[in-house]
Amino acid sequence: MKKTKPKYNQIIEAAVEVIAENGYHGSQVSKIAKKAGVADGTIYLYFKNKEDILISVFEEKMGQFIERIIESIHDKQSASSKLLTLIEMHFRQLSENYHLAIVTQLELRQSNAALRLQINKVLKPYLAVMDDIVKEGMSEHIFRDNLNVRLVRQMMFGTLDEIVTNWVMKEGRYDLVSQAPVVHDLLTNGLTAKS
Repeated sequence: MKKTKPKYNQIIEAAVEVIAENGYHGSQVSKIAKKAGVADGTIYLYFKNKEDILISVFEEKMGQFIERIIESIHDKQSASSKLLTLIEMHFRQLSENYHLAIVTQLELRQSNAALRLQINKVLKPYLAVMDDIVKEGMSEHIFRDNLNVRLVRQMMFGTLDEIVTNWVMKEGRYDLVSQAPVVHDLLTNGLTAKS
């Protein structure tokens, strides 16, 4: 299978760097090939075109991202601790790979409708993890039992996504992971003052 071959992974890693540094539109296949240390034609043994490379980058990296998060929350006892771990992992994984953060937060936004559909398909398992955490929190009675799970998940994902985008726009000049406890507190306790 192509995905297990070393050149495939070299191309994926090179694509992350090239797209982050040049933007999607300024990233010719030849630049990606050069960065990967392969001939231009070799790219087409693994990918149909540049769009396929971008989707594959997202599938590979997001797949690993989701696996690590699922693994990390697996042994957590409560929905609240699972949510905190998810937030920390989300921030940590992107803060540890600034090029990938640029690609996910900026370059994937400039995509066409077909590309967006494929991206949404890749994101579904991650959103399902969030749904499960919300449902678990409701059944544990630590979250309100009348929550609209889909809406809460959209708010959770949107919050994390916007915080990472802001961090990228500020060129990663502050510690993203240190914001996780505050974000967790806001998501679980809201804006209401404690009486």
